[in-house]
Amino acid sequence: MSKRKKQKHHEEHIDESWLIPYADILTLLLALFIVLFASSSVDATKFEQLSRSLNQALSGGTGVMQYQNPVPGTTPSEIPSRDYADVNTEEHEDEFQRLLDTFADENDLRALIELQRRINAYIQDKDLALSLQTELTREGLLITILDNALYSSGSATVRPDAVTLAREISGLLVTDPPRRIEISGHTDNVPIGRASAFRSNWDLSAMRAVNFLEILLENEDLDPRKFTAAGYGEYNPVATNDTDEGKSKNRRVEVLILPYEVETD
Repeated sequence: MSKRKKQKHHEEHIDESWLIPYADILTLLLALFIVLFASSSVDATKFEQLSRSLNQALSGGTGVMQYQNPVPGTTPSEIPSRDYADVNTEEHEDEFQRLLDTFADENDLRALIELQRRINAYIQDKDLALSLQTELTREGLLITILDNALYSSGSATVRPDAVTLAREISGLLVTDPPRRIEISGHTDNVPIGRASAFRSNWDLSAMRAVNFLEILLENEDLDPRKFTAAGYGEYNPVATNDTDEGKSKNRRVEVLILPYEVETD
C-alpha cells in the first residue's frame, strides 16, 4: 500500500525544467530587440552605455550584448565628429541626421557644411550679415542676397558698387569638382508701374537673376554648364507682403548650391 501511494505521488509531480531554457530564449529575444532599437539611431556613446548596462544585468558584463561598433568598419575614434557650421552642438544632431537622410553621401554633406563655414566667415569679415544669409537645406546650401545689396529699386542692373560683391561671391562658389548652382530672382507683390522697363515682376526677377549670373560667370574658374537662372516674381515669398519688412525679405536673389548627383549606370 505504501509503495502504491509513493508511485502515485511521483506521477503527479510535473517536470518544469523546460522553463529554464524557455526563459533564456525570451531574455535573448528581448536583448536582440533592444539592440535593434538602439542601433536604429547611431550614437556611439549611448550605444556603448546601453550595451554595458545590459551586459552587467544579463550576463555579468560579457555575452550576447558585448559592445560592437555601431558603424561597420570603424572604431569609436573614427565615428564622425559633431562639429558642423550651423549644427555644431549635440542639440542640433537631429538636424544633421535629418539633412543626412536627404543626401546620398555623408562626405558631400560635410563638404557643403565646410563651404557654408567659409561663406559665413566671409559674411562676418565683410560685415554683410544684414544683406547675405546662408542656410543648409534639404535641397543644398542656400545663399540669400537681399535685393538692396545688389540693385536699385525697380532695376535689374547690378549697381556698380555691388559688382565687387558679386565677383567675390563668385570666388566662393568655386569647388572641385564643380557643383550645379541655381540662381533665382524674387520680388514682392507690388505691381510693376507703367513707367517701368519691365512688363511684370516675372520679367524683373528673371532679369535680375540673369544679370547677376553674368557677373558670376566672369570668373573663369566657374563652369557655365553647371549654372541655371530663373525668375519667380512674387510667387515664392519667404515672408508676408503685408509689411515693409516682409516685402524687403521677399525681394532677393537666391544662390542654391546643389549636392553632387548620384552616379547612375
